[in-house]
Amino acid sequence: MNTKFLFLCLLFLCVSFFSFSQEQKREFSIMFYNVENLFDTVDNPLTLDEEFTPRGTRYWTNKRLNEKLLAVSKVIMNASGFFPPDVVGLCEIENRFVLERLIKGTPLKKYSYKIIHKESPDSRGIDVALLYNSERIYPLNYNFYSIKNGDSLINTREILYFSGIVDQKDTLHFFVNHWTSRYGGLLETKQNRAFAARTLRASVDSLFKDNKNSKIVILGDFNDQPTDISLKNELMVLEPTVNFKNNQLYNLSQFWVGKEPGTLKFQSQWSVFDQIIVSGALLGGNSGLLTKHENAKIINLPFLLEKDERHGGIKPNRTYNGFSYKGGFSDHLPVMLKLYSVP
Repeated sequence: MNTKFLFLCLLFLCVSFFSFSQEQKREFSIMFYNVENLFDTVDNPLTLDEEFTPRGTRYWTNKRLNEKLLAVSKVIMNASGFFPPDVVGLCEIENRFVLERLIKGTPLKKYSYKIIHKESPDSRGIDVALLYNSERIYPLNYNFYSIKNGDSLINTREILYFSGIVDQKDTLHFFVNHWTSRYGGLLETKQNRAFAARTLRASVDSLFKDNKNSKIVILGDFNDQPTDISLKNELMVLEPTVNFKNNQLYNLSQFWVGKEPGTLKFQSQWSVFDQIIVSGALLGGNSGLLTKHENAKIINLPFLLEKDERHGGIKPNRTYNGFSYKGGFSDHLPVMLKLYSVP
């Protein structure tokens, strides 16, 4: 009887110690995901969303919307291991309604996600958004920065800014981006991405002016690669090598270029449009939340990929192939950054 009691006590202590250790060592994870056209089924007369309606060219029904919401929730729940990401940046979502459905009508409802969102001037009606775990991050401020050509507003997605205190210890600043796509032609759309880069750079410089040690995480689908002019010259992002300066930006996605998989694929060519950029204070600091360039990864879970019968290799398992419904996940792969805490 005493032996059995002693065994149960030891088992309880081991489980308690393991749980405590897991909580103490728990990382802070940040995810970005272009979810490929997460629309509701209602025609908004102010935007070009008609194709994503039951009678539109995509035959976008409530059944397909529910399948899409479950697919996105599956990705979020499996992206970072035992715990889902603490911050999730999203793009290609139509409105707050689909975000509410995502966090309240899927298995994500058991987590404490809150929403940061605003309707953008994008002609198709797609926006950027951010979800945050309200049990781990206390919100401080948020804003949305319009992209302009001089005084003229460009009808594209705004840049979302959000700041918060993580675990009552360290302040993080986030920027979520979805720069103008190349759909209208590379040269024709290049300037709009430069305008977005300048807008973002001005916002970052404002933070550095207040505090050169600001810990900044920039997420997004930039529709340019890390080596392109908009990121190298306009945003002034550096490679993450050594001797980090706290008030400089470093592209943790630099080393993904030219590898398979990237974050999206056009015909046989992989590209890295979805990226994670951080300030040097997160790389070269000695206390609080920190990270390393190898802590940034492309999430290539098996169910997110499929065999590329036409061009060889693999490709993203997307929702649509042209106008043909496939019921997959997205034409982009998500990206992830994990931070660790140093006392």
